[in-house]
Amino acid sequence: MTLTFEPLDDRPGLAVIDQIERQRYRIHTLTPIALREAETDVFQYPVGDAVRIQTRAIELPTVVMVYVRDDDGAIAAEVAQFESETLPADDYVLDPLTQIKTYMRVEDTEVEVTVDSDRTRIEFDSPTDLLIGARSQHDRPAATVTTTEQPADVMAAVETFGSALKAHDPERSYPTLRGHPPALEIGDTLGIPADIDSPDTGVTLELPPDLASIFVAAPLSYYLGASLAPASEPRLVTDKGFTYSLDTARGFESEVGRTLKRLFFLDCVTRTEGFHQIDLHERAAIEPYVDLDFESLYQRPVAEQVATYLQVPYDVIEDHIPKWRLTTHIDPVPANAEQLPYVVDDLAIVRTHQQQRLNQASVPAEAEAEFTRDDVITRAASSETGTATAETDYVEPQAEDSLEQAWIGDSIPIGASKLTKAAFEHRLDRDTNAEDITIRVVQNDARMDEERQVVDDVYGTRDDLPFDVTVHDDLTTAELRTVLTTDAEFFHYIGHTEHDGFVCSDGKLDVTTVDSVGIDTFLLNACNSYNQGLALVEKGAIAGIVTLNEVLNDGAIRIGEAVARLLNCGFPLRAALTIARGESVLGGQYIVVGDGSVTVAQAESGTPNMLKVEPEDNGYTLKMITYTTDNRGLGSLIIPHIENIDKHYLISGNISEFSVSESELLRFLNMEEVPVRTENGLHWSTSLSLD
Repeated sequence: MTLTFEPLDDRPGLAVIDQIERQRYRIHTLTPIALREAETDVFQYPVGDAVRIQTRAIELPTVVMVYVRDDDGAIAAEVAQFESETLPADDYVLDPLTQIKTYMRVEDTEVEVTVDSDRTRIEFDSPTDLLIGARSQHDRPAATVTTTEQPADVMAAVETFGSALKAHDPERSYPTLRGHPPALEIGDTLGIPADIDSPDTGVTLELPPDLASIFVAAPLSYYLGASLAPASEPRLVTDKGFTYSLDTARGFESEVGRTLKRLFFLDCVTRTEGFHQIDLHERAAIEPYVDLDFESLYQRPVAEQVATYLQVPYDVIEDHIPKWRLTTHIDPVPANAEQLPYVVDDLAIVRTHQQQRLNQASVPAEAEAEFTRDDVITRAASSETGTATAETDYVEPQAEDSLEQAWIGDSIPIGASKLTKAAFEHRLDRDTNAEDITIRVVQNDARMDEERQVVDDVYGTRDDLPFDVTVHDDLTTAELRTVLTTDAEFFHYIGHTEHDGFVCSDGKLDVTTVDSVGIDTFLLNACNSYNQGLALVEKGAIAGIVTLNEVLNDGAIRIGEAVARLLNCGFPLRAALTIARGESVLGGQYIVVGDGSVTVAQAESGTPNMLKVEPEDNGYTLKMITYTTDNRGLGSLIIPHIENIDKHYLISGNISEFSVSESELLRFLNMEEVPVRTENGLHWSTSLSLD
């Protein structure tokens, strides 16, 4: 029986139970029981709501680590894959590391936890009363702050971001304890709602009163719950008299980014003395080289922790800091302040470097000699539009040390995704309770049938996910309009676009003439699809992959297949394109428009990852590159299911290298389908030949 929670009373907040439901728990002999008063207070961590049921066993069709705690919060057992633990009758809180933070409490009960190759099972010695609590993902602004365009008011608005933190100790390095900052709107006066309660952490960032400085410091201010104050020189100060300059030889922007990474990383290490006293790989790696008493440090105020952390040389810990997910390059004008809360929610590094403007996106000469997705007739018909678009302002943000790059501004970015406020707002309206993942594939040119056949073989190959895939051929403008305005999680277009419309059998459909669209995400695998993709986002979509110019048909097929497989594996849109770009010489012609952190499906293991495999004398070297998602952000943990590996690792980036035998490698490759990068290109784990 699949668990369905029914409200047991009229209390608000039961939407969090819908989130538990999406974990796809299976509950045996389910019997709802009335919730006792104040039972949400019995967990060590905060929960938004709880239900009480009676059951003999709980089963998840996924592999997750399970912590079992006693009444004092101490860990009584931790169960990883291929392990089983039986605990004597007592009071326990079970903490499975699932996508939604869920806790289960039993009293005077014997508990058996088993994690095998593909599922997790929690069993009791008899039908047992079980209290299940969950903490809602605070993934949307709880309030809106209005600010004028004046830097002093923007500074006051950004200072409210720390009100979204759920903890003011090292535990805030867990993503579920970092809520979404309030939204910002530009108006005539500064207006901060009375119910916004900014913390007093004893940390202040003194900044020059200009938008560029405020934008760059916003993520650091949020993470520290820091106050902001105008000053001629940027620095961090605490109420204990500690000062730290943010204007160094590396430059203000670089120093702010390094400071955020250092404080965050050392919080991740220090929190191992907190609720989750785990064996963390990164702690073992740095502890011999830093003079820190983590047990004592965990108990000290934020201001004292910050002062201690900043005395640790950066180069001692640099190689162990997780690869940052995102660097956002922003044009520091007042209107762009409205996108700051969404960037800060991602804990992105912010840059405002002045970038070189380009007249157009460059196209390799190979495109002139091969069949592209824009034939001669199409290019001739669109020559007038093409001339106008050639004068578009392009920008190439400087690549930074992050997995992904993004741009906020009017120009068209090359090598980075283009963020828009509309995309973030549409994300908040997204229905995350849809039972099926609806995919619409449109092929409007029979010559491109090869890509259609490839994606037919990819979409819907996950037995654990309910896909609804529909393929359409040679649509008219009216038919395509219907597809675009019908609700769907993903739209994959194979055909031709021009700057002013999709090419259909009876003409062109310009998305700007459509009132609204129902698709969430998309891939427009056609030449010059940027304008139409941006219009889709403005009309209701969240994000999509588009092209800046002409693309070779063969390369487009390779990129289309790679993107389809990566999305099917649970990669966010922006990460999927970052990996897929390497499949074609024209990969740089593809960018993401909108909120590229969105996913179409969840990774089977919870964490999207790519492998690199290299042969060695007695086996193989396995490298694992992990990627964050909105559900598993920076600060999340992973244990690779490799024999004799029992340490936790911080995601994201390359977590480590492992030496494995051929049999161990084959078993690992067949656990789930993930991309594998070898010296011969990109492959897929379940079909990779070790030869």
